[in-house]
Amino acid sequence: MDKNQIFDEMWGREESLRPPYGLFKEWFDGEEPARLRAKQREAEDLFRLTGITFNVYGRAEAEERLIPFDIVPRIISGLEWQRLSKGIEQRVRAINAFLHDIYHGQEIIKAGRLPERMIAGNDAFLPQMVGVKPPGGVYTHIVGIDLVRTDDNQFYVLEDNARTPSGVSYMLENRETMLQMFPELFARNRVQRVENYPSDLRSSLSACAPSMAGSSPTVAVLTPGIYNSAYFEHAFLADQMGVELVEGHDLRVIDGRVAMRTTEGYKPIDVLYRRVDDDFLDPLNFNPDSALGVPGIMDVYRAGGITIANAPGTGIADDKAIYSYMPDIVEFYTGEKALLENVPTWRCSEPDSLAYVLDNLSDLVVKEVHGSGGYGMLIGPTASKKEIAEFRKKLEAKPNNYIAQPTLALSTVPVFSQKGLSPRHVDLRPFVLVSPDKINITPGGLTRVALKKGSLVVNSSQGGGTKDTWVLED
Repeated sequence: MDKNQIFDEMWGREESLRPPYGLFKEWFDGEEPARLRAKQREAEDLFRLTGITFNVYGRAEAEERLIPFDIVPRIISGLEWQRLSKGIEQRVRAINAFLHDIYHGQEIIKAGRLPERMIAGNDAFLPQMVGVKPPGGVYTHIVGIDLVRTDDNQFYVLEDNARTPSGVSYMLENRETMLQMFPELFARNRVQRVENYPSDLRSSLSACAPSMAGSSPTVAVLTPGIYNSAYFEHAFLADQMGVELVEGHDLRVIDGRVAMRTTEGYKPIDVLYRRVDDDFLDPLNFNPDSALGVPGIMDVYRAGGITIANAPGTGIADDKAIYSYMPDIVEFYTGEKALLENVPTWRCSEPDSLAYVLDNLSDLVVKEVHGSGGYGMLIGPTASKKEIAEFRKKLEAKPNNYIAQPTLALSTVPVFSQKGLSPRHVDLRPFVLVSPDKINITPGGLTRVALKKGSLVVNSSQGGGTKDTWVLED
């Protein structure tokens, strides 16, 4: 990729320092490299001590890894964030309206704006949710919108995470680490706070409780258990919110309510923040072999006896083929043009698009429709001839499973290296909390960074790391 094509968030395109980084650069130039190297090691020790790890699957057994962390913050101006926030809020409102419509009147299909086959043959669509209205009308209580930047004022939505978006614990720990190591930086820069996310999360979830819950709803976090890749986050958020962390075997249905086991007997739960996939949520309604869920919870849910966050069936909204229709979805439900653009997308289920993709595999990024974590994808420009040939066979065998996109010139942000500041590609996952009367967007989010020079893969499972994300007050 031509270096001149790439927008650097610290230096722009003209090697001229951008204003958000002014005070940081002044500080950095006054620091001894040896001290910064020691601080980088200290950050790694802090992460190890805190237990900030994730599990990597695909080997004989899961391998636990430390999340790589870089001490150079990603800095966004207050004005940039205001513009982004408007686009994020518009998109999240549209996603919630879309989910209600898809499980009720399906007006968007009747209007010809979305083909019926995108829903009818989609594994993420849950027939069990048809006609069900969640408490407060909220489907996606927690949303992660993945953004990439290509220029000064050009952001694209890379994908929507409407099922169980992860990574917020890393956002919080990144900030805590930076505050601990570099308090003088925060004294110089007016950085918007992220530390109140756990209390905001609990308040937002409580506001979505069923009407029977009363003034102090009981909230719990449902985890698949210690072997899940995001278990650290599940335990972290439960602890930070001051609520119970439960597994499926801790819960049962009693008198039409979902209750958790306590030392004083079973206590009803009003809101369950679940980090268990739909298929494993209820063995009576979904996968009968699941030991991770709660038998009968869907029956309680349909009767209005519990709030499940996020609602079952929300995966239809972050399906990558549905993503390609998001500009239409936003316009249909809001009456406005989408403020945030999609990345151009070819749906391989369509013959003309498939032919184009097969002819241009070496130039495109190809993704599984239901894929996540950087798995099951092809990055054409960096793939070998053998990898492209193998992926071609997969694509020809099951074209409906894939979409393709151009390889974007993702922006870079400096990382601290042996040579000083070195540019690396980044993306951004802002976190959004939705309640019946409020949408709360945490200023910043999780910046993921490709630590290998030239790499576009930012996922931690694929060798990426994270940075603290600063949104300035002005």
